[in-house]
Amino acid sequence: MGGQYRITGNKYPRMRRPRRRGRLALLAVASVTALGVIGWGTLQLIDVFTGGGKSASAVGTKEECAPEAAPKASPSPASAARTLPKPGQITVNVLNATTRTGLAKQTADELKKRGFRIGRVDNATQEFDKKVKGTGILLGSASSVNTSLPVLATQLAGAESRADTRKSADVDLILGDGFKKLTAQADADKALAALYAPPPKPDTTKKGC
Repeated sequence: MGGQYRITGNKYPRMRRPRRRGRLALLAVASVTALGVIGWGTLQLIDVFTGGGKSASAVGTKEECAPEAAPKASPSPASAARTLPKPGQITVNVLNATTRTGLAKQTADELKKRGFRIGRVDNATQEFDKKVKGTGILLGSASSVNTSLPVLATQLAGAESRADTRKSADVDLILGDGFKKLTAQADADKALAALYAPPPKPDTTKKGC
């Protein structure tokens, strides 16, 4: 068996072993990677079906639905309505600017029945006498425009409110050519109730909370 047929190297067996080991190592790395990807995907699916992010979204919802800080109070017509004077605190001078006799006295008596204090009852001054074409004019100081005059206006719909230079608290009701009678008491009482009604509380909560 020796001589020219003797195998002097062991090349073939040595070449197969390294290749087999390399393939095994490559398969092992690929398997680990595949298992990792499968595991990560499984966790993602679990989060999707079990709602793993609910706690974070719930916190966000609470923060979004938290009521906003109440704005600082500021004067408004609605809030000022609660400080308007009552009819018994308002002195009204009833002045007749028409040619109809006794109109001022008749109107003053009706206003007195409705709780107003009556001051002077007379003909209108030359500035207004026979010059008021509408229902009437409500006249008072600058401060009365937002206090006494709105209360008196509930008794005579369509009357014009004006301010003059007086310093006193009394107001004038100047009857014009278009005047027929005071507003019906039932309607006047409703207008007064609306004027004195407290303002609605603002809704500070957000919709959908």
